[in-house]
Amino acid sequence: MDNYTKEQMIGKLADLSCNMDHIDKELYSKYNVKRGLRNNDGTGVLVGLTQVGEVMSYIVDDADRIPVEGKLFYRGYEISDLVNGFYPECKFGFEDIVYLLLTGDLPTVEESLEFGRLLSQSRPLPDNFTEDMILKAPSPDVMNKLARSVLAMYSYDDNPDSLDLNNVVRQCVELIARFPVLISYGYMARRHYVEHRGLFLHNPVPEYNAAQNILHLIRPDGKFTELEARILDLMLVLHAEHGGGNNSTFVTHAVSSTGADTYAVMAAAIGSLKGPQHGGASGKAYAMMCDLRENISNWKDEDQIRAYLTKVMKKEAFDRSGLIYGIGHAVYTLSDPRTVIIRKHAKQLAEESGNMDLYDLYLLVERIAPEVFHEVKNSDKIICANVDFYAGLVYSMLGIPQELYTPLFACGRIAGWSAHRIEELVSGGRIMRPAYKCVNHRRTYTPAEGHEQNN
Repeated sequence: MDNYTKEQMIGKLADLSCNMDHIDKELYSKYNVKRGLRNNDGTGVLVGLTQVGEVMSYIVDDADRIPVEGKLFYRGYEISDLVNGFYPECKFGFEDIVYLLLTGDLPTVEESLEFGRLLSQSRPLPDNFTEDMILKAPSPDVMNKLARSVLAMYSYDDNPDSLDLNNVVRQCVELIARFPVLISYGYMARRHYVEHRGLFLHNPVPEYNAAQNILHLIRPDGKFTELEARILDLMLVLHAEHGGGNNSTFVTHAVSSTGADTYAVMAAAIGSLKGPQHGGASGKAYAMMCDLRENISNWKDEDQIRAYLTKVMKKEAFDRSGLIYGIGHAVYTLSDPRTVIIRKHAKQLAEESGNMDLYDLYLLVERIAPEVFHEVKNSDKIICANVDFYAGLVYSMLGIPQELYTPLFACGRIAGWSAHRIEELVSGGRIMRPAYKCVNHRRTYTPAEGHEQNN
């Protein structure tokens, strides 16, 4: 009888699983499986209705899909109109966007002030939560720490399971308010216990909004400029919502449809967002751009940039995935409206911080990457830079550590998740239960050799 070490047994199980679980790709076509819940033309399979957000990237003319510049709508308002409504006036927008997503209407001046006060009152963590739930179990990944912290909130809630709308709204508001603190303290725990660096914990400032508190909480001196806070606030606004079809929002609908509590739902959404093909792409895109800078001698040499990106696509550079992170999107074709906005304001930040050479490099990669994609893939698919491409650049210029890039995405998207959870509870009514076709063959059970003797 063979005696395996733990590692050998795990390796054997993994090999057996890989061999057993391989499914012939032709079977997907045979049974008309919508892989990735995508139709053959690349559109998403329609599985629900929503009034929260809308993503538009093409128009239909005589049954033909014609690509157009991307548009994103929050409760019917185009994102560019919303941003142009508050940013030029040097106002902060995230809290008003949260109100819009939750209620369906933009707040009046008085409602905005009252809602801001509600978020401020809800922001402090429960007594002893930081010590018991964050510092005592540090995580090398802040997203996992965020998910654990959200689940732990269940234990501090006097009424965690009720699906009464007032109760769910309360829970959502508290989570929206606390996410800046949870990710900041989660990062501080990582910084101290994993990186073995100094530990400092600031209290959130009641007068600060989400963006201001994040910058205050993650910096040793707690200081920041007005422009830095406004840029981070803008990033939260752009991450707040993206329709019902993105993976984490779909997860929010799916888990909500089971009747699960708010904390379980949001923890599941966080797990979805963590993936490098979803919210985790911003960190990957930034890491790829860092690798590019280390492997080319001239940031203005288009041939060097093209050669590097070609190697990336041929799985010869960076993480060997074959993906140019931040380029391409499941829905957008000609442009991602969030990218258009970020690009403009990233330039403003680059000028102030003396990073125009870096900004120009991003512009070059954005232009060259689709050309490389078409050459390597021999494809005429229209692709564009997505929101993740410039997000890492903006965060790096703000001095925000890479470990917080995806958690910051979650700080914005919790607003959309909350709106979609409420929508599912109000208008859903049926558990989501898609079908999987089993393509395995029936087998006859035969006892293993020696099994009868041993029994």
